[in-house]
Amino acid sequence: MVNAVLVQGSHSEYDDQPGISYHFPKRYLKRMEECVGDWVTFFSPVKDTGVSKEARGAYFAVAQIEQIVPDPSIEDHFYAVYVPNTYASFASPVPRDLTGRFLEPAMQGKDGKANVGVALQAVRHLPFEAFQEIVALGWKQIEVELPRVDNVEMEKRGVAESAEPFEFDFDRQVVAELKNRTIRDTRFRGSVLMAYEKRCAVTGWQFINGGGRAEVEGAHIKPVAHKGPDTIDNGLALSGTVHWMFDRGLISIAANDDILISRKVNNPDEIKRIINPTGKLIRPRRPEHQPHPAFIEWHRQHFDFAA
Repeated sequence: MVNAVLVQGSHSEYDDQPGISYHFPKRYLKRMEECVGDWVTFFSPVKDTGVSKEARGAYFAVAQIEQIVPDPSIEDHFYAVYVPNTYASFASPVPRDLTGRFLEPAMQGKDGKANVGVALQAVRHLPFEAFQEIVALGWKQIEVELPRVDNVEMEKRGVAESAEPFEFDFDRQVVAELKNRTIRDTRFRGSVLMAYEKRCAVTGWQFINGGGRAEVEGAHIKPVAHKGPDTIDNGLALSGTVHWMFDRGLISIAANDDILISRKVNNPDEIKRIINPTGKLIRPRRPEHQPHPAFIEWHRQHFDFAA
């Protein structure tokens, strides 16, 4: 098993499935087969105009590879299928070089610039130490400012987040944390709050208490229980009551961003009062953080909203 970097652009010609699989040609088959069972990180091309400037030429997510399967419709193409619920977005994109040092050792050219031959490869093996550093940097800037009620509930369930700092003294601790559901939930929620600047996407409220704690919560659009990934594009920042309504299908989002109210609600006027004046979803600033249409559509269909 070996770690790797998988290049994935926002306008890729390949049939990548969000949070599920990575599509690639036969020339990378051997490299990908060596990654089965291990973790990979995803890299956005330097010239990818579909993402923010901060995200270009940067690592932006991780996943664990479960298996490689042939593409039944295109000859000599394959899918790398992720282990369910392991794909996760970084809170912040990680640039490929730090003060002149490339995080991928093979990328370091003799003149200090990127090795072009390596940079052009869509699948690149990566030493575990380098993978470890990229993952640490991916969540380094996260400010976990979840509502106090979340902490109380977590303590009741015996899964309160540890206050201990992130350490690398123990072999494969990074991998253990990537698999830990409590840590993953905390990172997901904090990442979504950062993307939405702590503002509710439905009400527009941005309440922050004296301790700097945000009122909003990070909500999955497609829940983990239904194989929804821990990605920012599968998340919404929602106020507590709105989060409760969204999870129960009392509200949803139309394809044109209109906030939809379920026919099952017996007092829709009360809900309309807390929706922001535009009546539409308030989106995050950066293009790579936009809610993925597939997840929004899943939510509407799952809760039987009219088209």
